[in-house]
Amino acid sequence: MRLNEITFTDARPVEGYGPGFFRIGGEVINGAVLTGPAGTGGWGGYADADSLLALAGQIDVLFVGTGADIAHLPEALQNALEEAGIGVEVMASPAAARTYNILLSEGRRIALAMLPV
Repeated sequence: MRLNEITFTDARPVEGYGPGFFRIGGEVINGAVLTGPAGTGGWGGYADADSLLALAGQIDVLFVGTGADIAHLPEALQNALEEAGIGVEVMASPAAARTYNILLSEGRRIALAMLPV
């Protein structure tokens, strides 16, 4: 078996989550969260499009975790992100966290916005 050490860039990995919270890079954040190359903090949910659009040019793909179950993004938000040149992948928050960590370890230009489970 070959083991490789994973080195993350300035962005921090998701280490855990539970009812209403996420643990990212050793910090517990209650409620919705946004993390990526600009750091980690709270996210205002679907109504907070400005925080996501500010990532334009910094990332290629935004993963959006929609909570415990997969759901569609509001059409206006989806269109605004695509017009800004941000690719969007929508999935349940647990799957979004796992996918984000894998691609983060590969040094990809990504960010993650998640609603709590």
